[in-house]
Amino acid sequence: MGKLVADQLVEMLAQAGIKRIYAVTGDSLNHINDAVRRDGRIQWVHVRHEEAGAFAAGAEAQLNGLACCAGSSGPGHVHLINGLYDAHRSGAAVIAIASTCATNEFGSDFFQETNTIKLFADCSCYNQVAATAAQAPRMLQAALQHAVHKKGVAVIGLPGDIGAADAVDIPTAIRLYQPKPVICPSVTELQQLAALLDGAGRVAIYCGLGAAAAHDEVVALSQLLKAPVAYSFRAKMGIQYDNPNEVGMTGLLGLASAYKSMHEADVVLLLGTDFPYTPFMPEKPKIVQVDIQPERLGRRASLEMGLCGDIGDTLRALLPLLKDKTDRTFLDAMLSFYKDVQQRMQTYVTDNGKEDSISPEFVATIINRLAASDAIFTVDTGMTNVWTARYLEATGKRTLLGSFNHGSMANAMPQAIGAALAQPGREVFALCGDGGLTMLLGDLMTIKQYQLPVKVIVFNNRALGMVKLEMEVAGLPDWQTDMENPDFAAVAVAMGFTAYTIRKPDEVEPILTQACQATGPVLVNIFTNPNALAMPPKIEFEQMKGYALWMGKMILGGRYDEVFDAVKSNYKYIKDVL
Repeated sequence: MGKLVADQLVEMLAQAGIKRIYAVTGDSLNHINDAVRRDGRIQWVHVRHEEAGAFAAGAEAQLNGLACCAGSSGPGHVHLINGLYDAHRSGAAVIAIASTCATNEFGSDFFQETNTIKLFADCSCYNQVAATAAQAPRMLQAALQHAVHKKGVAVIGLPGDIGAADAVDIPTAIRLYQPKPVICPSVTELQQLAALLDGAGRVAIYCGLGAAAAHDEVVALSQLLKAPVAYSFRAKMGIQYDNPNEVGMTGLLGLASAYKSMHEADVVLLLGTDFPYTPFMPEKPKIVQVDIQPERLGRRASLEMGLCGDIGDTLRALLPLLKDKTDRTFLDAMLSFYKDVQQRMQTYVTDNGKEDSISPEFVATIINRLAASDAIFTVDTGMTNVWTARYLEATGKRTLLGSFNHGSMANAMPQAIGAALAQPGREVFALCGDGGLTMLLGDLMTIKQYQLPVKVIVFNNRALGMVKLEMEVAGLPDWQTDMENPDFAAVAVAMGFTAYTIRKPDEVEPILTQACQATGPVLVNIFTNPNALAMPPKIEFEQMKGYALWMGKMILGGRYDEVFDAVKSNYKYIKDVL
């Protein structure tokens, strides 16, 4: 048998550095599957659901630079969509192979036929279907270039008959080119920025993921400008550590200290961030934004200057142009306030909770203390985000992955699959909500099948916690947010995991210690307080009014006990606000 298109594409993927394809095989995808088997360089990771495969590939791409997933005709394509949306919005370079029905069946409403161009149009930077054997390698080469350099999902539609056809040698489609240019603003722009920063009395810096690789330059900049440094959730692990001027996060999950520093500054410097929540963005200070993607400039705030550049390249060019400020008044005030905020946060840790209502802040603190200095954390969207955002600490070696832009539930466990395969030897924690875990519960078996040493930690608050809070602050009675869960530990044991259940606060540290020491897949089911609140750094009057209205409606509806429990659980927040 001569070389088939499927063989040719697998060979190209292997040469580009692809180590795994996350997929459920079947019909139109079978020739790719067989080519992977015969080639031997790529691992076929048999997930239980294509969505889990796409999440896993997105995680691997964020850690290693490039990854691949696949889905077969129709339902396999649709199942990929959510994970691919997340990968694309996370800037993860993912190749998605969408195998389709045979070309002669196109447009005939054939069994499982889908229009992949329309289906993937909104979650990809490249999206084509090969109609001939000669097109396939050229399209894959273009897909690789787009995924890596545009940092997104590239989809190649591969009809079953094309995958099984004889390969056509295309000399131009042989490798992935990865140039590394220096990208920074012009000399004139840098001089103007330096003059603006030198002339400003109070400067605050806010860093997004685009600045995470420029930690040392950010610290040097803050030292020169005597500027406090705030950061986004995604940038935390890259910016927080060894940073004497950091003041935490702002936004829905953030702290009052970061919010205050940005709002009281004369100039706010936004570095590599596309922070989406405009209500947390200050209006009075002059704002300068630097981003490698100029189309993002000014879409969250009115700018004094908008500059295009890689943050590391830009700061290395800017630093020699700046004067060393001597006035630390603003910086010291913000650092002092940050210290006070951190002390108040410990109130929620020292109050450990009670049986079946353990404080999630306390749990997050213990995980932070026990986890390895180079651990990888994947975190579900929702309340779990809040506790990890506030209580996990950066070391310079840790990595944090989540669905930060797409905001999907169910991301943490499948992302942990990709993380564990991509970086063997590193400790991986999947910090899951009970709602998120149950969405893709079957892929616990993928963890077991490949004996991945993932620690699945379930913050089991028996509710859709973030949705419940959203309803409460809107003044709505929370309804249809409660969850009747299985015994997660028993389910995990049935799947071959080592599993534990924690119901009492004094069990948290000893059992989590055992879990960290265990080998192979581990699940820990922790009964956390369903009434724990996640208050943002700035409480709006409408939110407080809505919360009071919720209490009134609940009391009128006869749900006295729930209101009383909520007040008892969150008296600390209420006291701080009042």
